[in-house]
Amino acid sequence: MKTLANHLLLYDAECPMCNIYTKAFIKTKMLDPNGREAYQNMPATVCPLVDRQRAVNEIALVNTQTGEVSYGVYSIFKILGNAMPVFRPIFNFRPFSWIMSKVYAFISYNRKIIMPAKAKPNELLPDFKLHYRIAYLILTWLLTAAVLTAYAKTLSPLVPLGTAYREYLICGGQMVFQGLVCLCYKPKKYWDYLGNMMTISFAGALLLLPMLLISNFVPVDATVCALYFLGVAGLMFLEHLRRSHILDLGLTLSLTWAIYRLAVLVWILI
Repeated sequence: MKTLANHLLLYDAECPMCNIYTKAFIKTKMLDPNGREAYQNMPATVCPLVDRQRAVNEIALVNTQTGEVSYGVYSIFKILGNAMPVFRPIFNFRPFSWIMSKVYAFISYNRKIIMPAKAKPNELLPDFKLHYRIAYLILTWLLTAAVLTAYAKTLSPLVPLGTAYREYLICGGQMVFQGLVCLCYKPKKYWDYLGNMMTISFAGALLLLPMLLISNFVPVDATVCALYFLGVAGLMFLEHLRRSHILDLGLTLSLTWAIYRLAVLVWILI
C-alpha cells in the first residue's frame, strides 16, 4: 500500500479508539512512522494551520508542505484513498461521504461516553451535541432491549416470559429512573451519566450474544443461562462503579442502579 507522505494526523491521546486506528495507519504504512501526533502535543509549526477546537471534535490531517487541513471522515478517506485508489470513487460519491460523515460525527461526539477517561486539568474536550447524544441513547436502548427480548426465551420457564415489549419498557424505565436520580443528585453530569449507563447496558447485551448464539444450536439449561446472565450483570455493576468513579459520582447512582434491577427482577418473578 502506498504511504501518504508529508502529512501529520492529529488524534486524541485520551481516546483509546483513536489511538488504535491511528496506530494501525502507521503499522500498515499508510502513514509515515512519524505521521501521527496527539493534538494535546500539537507541534508549534502546525498550530497556525489547524482549527484547534475542530481538531478536538474531528481528527485533523495536515499536509505539512501546503498547509491544507482535512477533518473527520475526510481525513480517513484521504489516507485510505491514497493507500487503496480503487476506493476513491466511493469516497468521492457525495451521498456516501455525507452518510459516513454523520456516522463519524455520531461516534466522535459520543466517544468520551463510549470509552471514558478521567479528564485532565485544562484538557480540551469534544463539543457536546445534544442530538447525537439523544440518538446514541435511543440506539443503545433499542439494541439492548432487542437482545434482552431474545435472551429472555433462554431463561424460560425459570423466569416467566413477558410481552414482546417488556424489555423495552424495563430498559427505557431505567433511563427515566436513573435520569431522575441524576438530576436530583448531580444535574451537570446528566447527559454524560446517561450515555455511560447505556454504554454499560449495550456492552452487557453484547456479552449475552455468545450464550444466545450457543443456545440456538445446542440445548442449554435455563439455569446455566440464568447464571451466565447474573455473571454479566455482576460485570456490568463493576463497570458502573468504575465509570461512576471517572465521573466523580460516588456510589449513589450505582446503588440506585442495582436497586432498580433488583426491583424489576422481583416484579418479573412474582
